[in-house]
Amino acid sequence: MKNKNEIKPIDNHLNNLEEYKSLLEAIFLSTQDAISVVNNQGEHIMVNPAYTKITGINTEEILGKGAQYDVSEGESVHLKVLETKSAIEGATLKLKPTGKIVIAQASPIIVNNKLIGSVAGLKDVTEINKLNDKLQDAKKKIRQLSAKYIFDDIVGDSRVFLDAKLQAQKAAKLPVTVLLRGESGTGKELFAHAIHAQSDRKNKQFIRINCAALPESLIESELFGYVEGAFTGAKKGGKKGMFEEANKGTIFLDEISEINLNTQVKLLRVLQEKEINRVGSPISIPVDVRIIAATNVNLEQAVRNGKFREDLYYRLNIFPINIPSLKQRKDDIPLLANEFIKKFNYEYGRNIRGIEEQAIHKLMDYDWPGNVRELENFIGRCIINTSFSEQIIKKSNLPQQNMKSEGVYLSKELSNDEIESLDEYTAKMEAEYLRNVLNSLNNNKTEAAKKLGISIRSLYYKLDKYGIDYNLS
Repeated sequence: MKNKNEIKPIDNHLNNLEEYKSLLEAIFLSTQDAISVVNNQGEHIMVNPAYTKITGINTEEILGKGAQYDVSEGESVHLKVLETKSAIEGATLKLKPTGKIVIAQASPIIVNNKLIGSVAGLKDVTEINKLNDKLQDAKKKIRQLSAKYIFDDIVGDSRVFLDAKLQAQKAAKLPVTVLLRGESGTGKELFAHAIHAQSDRKNKQFIRINCAALPESLIESELFGYVEGAFTGAKKGGKKGMFEEANKGTIFLDEISEINLNTQVKLLRVLQEKEINRVGSPISIPVDVRIIAATNVNLEQAVRNGKFREDLYYRLNIFPINIPSLKQRKDDIPLLANEFIKKFNYEYGRNIRGIEEQAIHKLMDYDWPGNVRELENFIGRCIINTSFSEQIIKKSNLPQQNMKSEGVYLSKELSNDEIESLDEYTAKMEAEYLRNVLNSLNNNKTEAAKKLGISIRSLYYKLDKYGIDYNLS
C-alpha cells in the first residue's frame, strides 16, 4: 500500500494535467482564427467558436462529419495531411454554407510516432479583401485627381522596353509634345498617364480622347467646344471643349490618325498659337495644354497618301517614343504573367502563387499579336481554368489559342432550354467574329473596318453594342 508521501506527488501531477487541459481549452476557444481537428479517419472531432462563425456550421452538426463536409470548392487540407503526413500551407478553399473564401493551413498530429489526426487553421480573407477594396478605392480617387498610372505600374525589364520607358521619363520632365507609337495593346495609354503623373502638370487635369470613337460631326465641338446657337441641338450657353477642360493639364489624343483633315487644321493651330475657337465663335481662347498623341498606324504613309497633314505630323513628331510589341520583348513575359496573376488573385479571390516553367515556355513560343492586353486576358482565363485547390498554373491549365466558338454551338444537340432566337445567336456569332478579326489584325481597328467592309464609326458602334473593350492602346 502506498504511503501518504507517495500519493501527494501523484495528486499534484493530476492537478497539473487538469490545469494544462483547461488552459489549452481556453486558448482553443478564444483564438480568433478558426480551428478544426479531425481524427485519423478524417472525421471532425473538435472545432472552436471561430470555426462556427466563419463556416456557419455549429459543433453539433460538424462532429463526426468527414473532412470535406464544410468545403464547397477545393480539397480539404485535412485529407492532404492524412495522405502525405506533412504540413500544408496557403491552400485556398471556399467554404459552405457561407461561401467564404479562406486561406487554410494544416499539420499532422503525431503521438508516439503514430499519426492520430490533423489540425487546421482557417483565415477568412473576406475582411482582407474588403480592406483591399477600400485601399484600392482610395488610391483610385487620389489618382483620379491626376493620372491613373505611374511609371512603377509599367512592368518590364528587357533592354528594348527599358529604353522606351527611359525616353518617356525624359519626356515627362520637358514641356514637349509627345508622340507614342506602337501596336495596339502595347500600353500606350499607360505611358501617357505616367508621363503626365511625373510632369509638373501632375496636379492638373489629364483628359483622354479616343479620336476614332468620336463621330466626325461631333469631333470639333467635343475638342474645342461650341457657343449657343452654333448648330441645331446646341446647349443654351454653349459648352466647353476638351482643350478648355484640360487647360494647365494634359490631353491625350489616342488614335490621332483617325481625325479628319478639317480638324487637323484646328489642332495644328492649337499647337502653333496655343489658342482655340469654339464652334460658331470668332473669339480666340488661349489654352495651355500639354499634348500627348498616340497612333498604331504608319503616319509617314498616311502623309504620303494625303490622309494626314505633313505640317501637323512634324508638330506632333517632336518627341516620338516607340513602344515595342510583346513579340520584341518576350523576356518580359514571365514578369508580366506574374503581375497579372497578382491582379486576378485580388479580383477573383484566388491564391495562385505562380506559373510552372513548362507553361512559361508555352507562353514564350507564342507571338502575342494582341500584345500585353492579349497576355493579360489569357492569364485571366488560365486562372479561371485552375481549380481552387491548385496554387500553380500548369501547362494543362492554358486555354487553347485561337479556339473558335462556332463549333460549340453547331456540334452539339440542343435542349429546349438552350435554344435561342436567331437574332440572339447571330449577335453572339458576330461578336465572336469581331473579336477574332481584331485579334488577327493586332487590334488595328482601321484595318479591321476596311477588311469587314464597314466604316470605322460602324465598327465602334458594334464594339460598344457587344461590350468589346477597345479603350486601351
